[in-house]
Amino acid sequence: MRITFVTGNRHKVEEATAILHDYDIEIVQNDCGYPELQDDDVAAIALYGAEHAANRLNHAVIVEDTGLYIDALNGFPGPYAAYVYDTIGNAGILTLMRGVDLRSATFRSVIGYCEPGMKPIAFEGAVTGRIADQEQGEGGFGYDPITEIDGVTFASMGAEKNKVSHRGKSFTKFAEWFLGSRRDSRIAGK
Repeated sequence: MRITFVTGNRHKVEEATAILHDYDIEIVQNDCGYPELQDDDVAAIALYGAEHAANRLNHAVIVEDTGLYIDALNGFPGPYAAYVYDTIGNAGILTLMRGVDLRSATFRSVIGYCEPGMKPIAFEGAVTGRIADQEQGEGGFGYDPITEIDGVTFASMGAEKNKVSHRGKSFTKFAEWFLGSRRDSRIAGK
């Protein structure tokens, strides 16, 4: 089976491909873009994007939106994580966190799935960890060098990241539903 993943982020495509490989779901990337809803809820953003892209492309698609919620910063950057990363990067977040003891943070990933003319469906994964004191590790992308789970950054985990990350959880939920819905539709069609 295959699904179109509407994103311009090759790193997300690589992770999704690795996660969905175990489910025999092939990712086809489409970088057509979609208007991004300005909202404080990553689920609303993902659902809006999926519906727009499905109707534009006239076939089923997924989109993914991520938020980073740092407790000491009152949930900042939240759904604006990509913009903040592009603007101040990990160094900027570490500067904001300098001298802060409360370093807990939650990463949320929401997959929006939609077929043309239908309402979109959301699949969320979340993981709570902490913002590291400094960048660590050579792998991953984005906030991975400063996102620490059980003392290890995502950038230091290698392939293990997909087993514990927010994105790993959301894509796993999507894959299980996707395969189940395909099986159920074949049974209903008998």
